[in-house]
Amino acid sequence: MQMALDTALILFWVKKLVAVVVLPPLGPLLLIGLGLLVAVRRRRAGLALAWTGLVLALLLATPASVGWLLRGLETAAPVSAEAARSAHAIVILGGGKRRNAPEYGGETVNRLSLERLRYGAHLARETGLPLLVTGGAPTGDTPEAELMQAVLEIDFGIPVRWVETASLDTRQNARRSAELLHPAGVQRILLVTHAAHMPRAQAEFEAQGLEVIPAPTAWLGGAGGSEQVLAALPGPTSAYAGWYAAHEWLGNLAYRLSR
Repeated sequence: MQMALDTALILFWVKKLVAVVVLPPLGPLLLIGLGLLVAVRRRRAGLALAWTGLVLALLLATPASVGWLLRGLETAAPVSAEAARSAHAIVILGGGKRRNAPEYGGETVNRLSLERLRYGAHLARETGLPLLVTGGAPTGDTPEAELMQAVLEIDFGIPVRWVETASLDTRQNARRSAELLHPAGVQRILLVTHAAHMPRAQAEFEAQGLEVIPAPTAWLGGAGGSEQVLAALPGPTSAYAGWYAAHEWLGNLAYRLSR
């Protein structure tokens, strides 16, 4: 068991490292740097690499191209009240945590998790369905699901029935959540995660024999600005959305290769 856990941790950190190297901002910067180094000996090839990195950096921070990437991910519609009431439980996926949160006395959930928790709490109030939160602790400290439980129960006043604390990624979220839900007779779930993450998350949970009703939240595409000229230019909001979109496309590729 310990060996399996160590292997899972190693794979988790390998995936994290690959994502950091490939995704923006580091991925395009590495291409630019490599191109400049190559250009010392092979000018044409080096400049081609450097320009490729620059173009990628711009594409992944420009609203129009980022929006195009997100349209292929954010395909699930908002859940209807009728569909929500037909589920047996609500599952909220963790999105990460803030380790340095001195105002909360230590750790707390990050922005991604909080967006999901807020919507999950809303659905719980509307439907009265029991909640499951899922997220482990790859660094060996407080599991993410325990932090999520605290937010739901203390800040939102919503009780949590199941707390899954061992998973390290979306696939493990699905498998370990199913291990808790199947014995309780839960077959149909409302799955709460970001709209761009929903295709991959839904596929993983359905692979565990659960019927999934997508309950997406926090769309990153289609956001406009008050100044249309400025809204069309690269900026921090579109750069963040570009990173998230690239992350999900990379995750979808990994999912297909590992099936």
